[in-house]
Amino acid sequence: MRYALLFALLLSGCSWTEKIDLKKPIEALQPYKMDIQQGNVVTQDMIAKLKPGMSPSQVRFALGSPLVVDPFRTNRWDYVYRLEKGGKLVETRRITVVFENDKLKGIEGDVTALPVSTKPQEGQPQPAAAPAPEAEKK
Repeated sequence: MRYALLFALLLSGCSWTEKIDLKKPIEALQPYKMDIQQGNVVTQDMIAKLKPGMSPSQVRFALGSPLVVDPFRTNRWDYVYRLEKGGKLVETRRITVVFENDKLKGIEGDVTALPVSTKPQEGQPQPAAAPAPEAEKK
């Protein structure tokens, strides 16, 4: 009797909450695949801080150290980001920062365009305001 009770308790720990398809038992026994993040996470806010003419140290401060610096082209830095969830590639981003004469020349890659500012710059004429619509006469 004791062995039957012990056997029942041990067997109850082997229960499954989800239904197993007996035609595909191997798929139910797959190992856990953890999420893997590799590279530099570069956000749009970080890119917005970059201005043409910045020094390499200023760019490094804004974006962090680049993942890849080509020894043959030191004027190009590559920031690569890759995210895998459950063994499947979810997201890949690549941003390339280009320098000319130790000044930031441009940014290439997966960069979204910044919204155009509606604020007028100093010294620029402001557009005339449209006249307000008149109230309907009764």
